[in-house]
Amino acid sequence: MAQDMALPHSFWGMEMGTGCAQTQFPIHCAPSSKFCLTATASRLEISMPAVVEVEVGGTARIECNFNIPENASYTYIDWFYVDRSNKQVRLYHITDSGVREDETDYKQRLSLGEDKALSISRVTVQDARIFMCQVGAGSYGVGENSTELSVYSELPVNPNLCSWLSLPPQIAKCVSKNGFPPPNITWHKNGEQLHSRENQVTIQSTLTRESSGLYTASSTLYAPVTREDRHSHYHCTVHYWLRGQRHSLDSRRVKVNVFYPAEHLKLKVVSSSALVKEGDNVQLVCETDGNPQPVFSFYKKTMDEWQDLSSLVEPDSGVLNLHDVNKSSSGTYRCQSLDLDDMSQKEEDVDLVVNYIEGVHVKMEPSSKLREGDSVKLSCGAHSPVALKYQWRDEKGEMVVEGHQLLLSNLTFETSKNFSCKVMAPSVPGLEQSKKVSVAVEGKPRIVAISSPLYVRQDDVVNLTCKAIAFPRPTLQWSINGTAHEYMDNQHIASNLTVRVSHDLLQAGAMCRVSNSLGVSEEHIQLVGESTAESQGVIIMAIIVAILVVAVLGAVIYFLHKKGKIPCGRARKQDITKPEARKDKIVVEVKSDKLSEEAGLLQGANGEKRAAADQ
Repeated sequence: MAQDMALPHSFWGMEMGTGCAQTQFPIHCAPSSKFCLTATASRLEISMPAVVEVEVGGTARIECNFNIPENASYTYIDWFYVDRSNKQVRLYHITDSGVREDETDYKQRLSLGEDKALSISRVTVQDARIFMCQVGAGSYGVGENSTELSVYSELPVNPNLCSWLSLPPQIAKCVSKNGFPPPNITWHKNGEQLHSRENQVTIQSTLTRESSGLYTASSTLYAPVTREDRHSHYHCTVHYWLRGQRHSLDSRRVKVNVFYPAEHLKLKVVSSSALVKEGDNVQLVCETDGNPQPVFSFYKKTMDEWQDLSSLVEPDSGVLNLHDVNKSSSGTYRCQSLDLDDMSQKEEDVDLVVNYIEGVHVKMEPSSKLREGDSVKLSCGAHSPVALKYQWRDEKGEMVVEGHQLLLSNLTFETSKNFSCKVMAPSVPGLEQSKKVSVAVEGKPRIVAISSPLYVRQDDVVNLTCKAIAFPRPTLQWSINGTAHEYMDNQHIASNLTVRVSHDLLQAGAMCRVSNSLGVSEEHIQLVGESTAESQGVIIMAIIVAILVVAVLGAVIYFLHKKGKIPCGRARKQDITKPEARKDKIVVEVKSDKLSEEAGLLQGANGEKRAAADQ
């Protein structure tokens, strides 16, 4: 036996069940016959219709007719409406000099006719109230009168939403088709079963026997809802018998869309970073705890006035987008909400602080022109509401030094380059700015590369090269004629001169001359012919051979010394020069005094002393 259960997708709830009781049937008030009430203040007479009826969405026109004796003119005309606290709120102030419209909730829907009649467009049920006209006529006094604006609607209410005046709002309907025996349906709120209570919970159930003999059960839950019920979940349970056992089937859980006014309003700053910095995109988000969300307006305080920013707000949202904020974006912002049901207003302020760096500057000391060998001090400064950190970087982006000062000493042409001062705020990640400065070192030209000597043959076509560095920009000249190709690289100037080698050029060579306003530098290029080059080559080879011979001879002598073939020392030199017999004779004849004296003299001559045993 098949059984199923269906739960409709559309549910309707409202606070304390007020909607159905008030709008169960079409509301229509038949137009009353119009009549005028006349109020007389002193001698001033003002007449207005007692009641003006208008349909929801239409335009109401309220006339104010007055008579002033002696055709005198009015001093002013004021239009008012009476709010829920019986307070008069002015809408218009009219004088001969012009018309001034006051800041009210009606401002976008009001207009004045040529006869000073008040027109209200797009009328809502909240416009059902009393409107007053007050006329001032100078010495004739002040008079006023009023008209009640009655609003009606001929739109019938959907019978599926509310069926009986006495019932609270319908929460949901549960249907189980084709069951047998007849099923039973119960309702649950947040997991707890609901029971019918007078003026609290009403459960209407129907049971229909189909032609097939099966039953369709239907149950509708009516219950009042409050603000707390916005988080409540409802579901129904179908209880049925199957094969002698009791079973149950739960529906999906549904939430009721409860409408309730806002109690609190919150305005917050939303940014990609914790601290807002210049260049960021910022959102000011306004939210309330009501449902639905009211109409939001945004303002910024400028001096003693509030600037309306509502044109920047996203449609149907409480989000104000501020793109690429800067220092001027800082200030106090206000969000104001308007509940169209009860016309209540709430507002909240928030301060937006945009962190910034401005006025980055670099001071050079001395500020006069720099020459090679000079020193210079670069000082960097900036302004910000937060603490700053400074770094100096070269033109490659590499850090040179930390701190707000950079000292360069013994300047050269090569020092001339661009430096940048990078200013950062450590407490605000991503907040930084840079300032570039160029250090130019002046001086007379200095030739850094030249093609000399250059080995050539007569009648060859060769390239002569000369490269120099200088500032201000120098000029380069050759002492001979030819085809020159000149180019600049930063502060370097280079020239390639294409010439044919002649006899005179071989003899004299060429001169490269570089000059600017601070001086002149010259270099001579020597051209060496083929014969000269060959003779120089022979000389070089002879020198190399001589060096090799000396090296070999020294190696042989060292080798013989190590083998003992060549003795060293004075004693050994003496033995070599004397015959062997003479040596023996000296030993034999040592007893002779004369020989002893000779032997002593011989020892003194040789600088040696012998021991007594040896003698």
